[in-house]
This record gives sequence, structure tokens and C-alpha cells, in this order.
Amino acid sequence: MNEILVFATIISPIVTGIVEAVKRGLQLDAKFAPLLAIVLGAIIGILAYPFTDIGLMERLWAGIFGGLGSMGLYDLGKQVNEIQKQKRQLK
Repeated sequence: MNEILVFATIISPIVTGIVEAVKRGLQLDAKFAPLLAIVLGAIIGILAYPFTDIGLMERLWAGIFGGLGSMGLYDLGKQVNEIQKQKRQLK
């Protein structure tokens, strides 16, 4: 289980960056970003076989967790950015 969580932690920022690049580059509607993140996480998890000895299903689950985590990471960053903008406006 620890290996899955570590692998998901590694995948999350990668998926976040790719999803953000796709959103900006292809003008993807933001409502499709979570689905794209889950799919990309699963694909990255599956394709990571040369870098780990974790089984296929574990890599798949780690990729899905990484995709879900990346969306949480993105939302957290977005909220922090909004709070900082509000603080600047109050000054």
C-alpha cells in the first residue's frame, strides 16, 4: 500500500502540469479537467512499468489516485491564489 501512495505522490504534480498545459493550449473547458486528470494518471501509471516493480493493477490504482490528487492540488493552489488576490485588494 505504501508503494501505491508513494507512486501516486510522484504522479500527482506531473498530471497537474499536463492537465494545465492541455487546458491552456487546447482551451479545454475546466469541467473536463478532473476526467482528463484521472485518465492521464491511469495512463501514466500503466506506462511507468520500466521505473517500478509494482504490479499493473497497483500502478493503475496509483495513477487514478494521482489524478484525483492532482485535481485537489490544483484546487488548493487556486484557492490560495484567490485568497492572496483578496488580501492585495484590501491593502
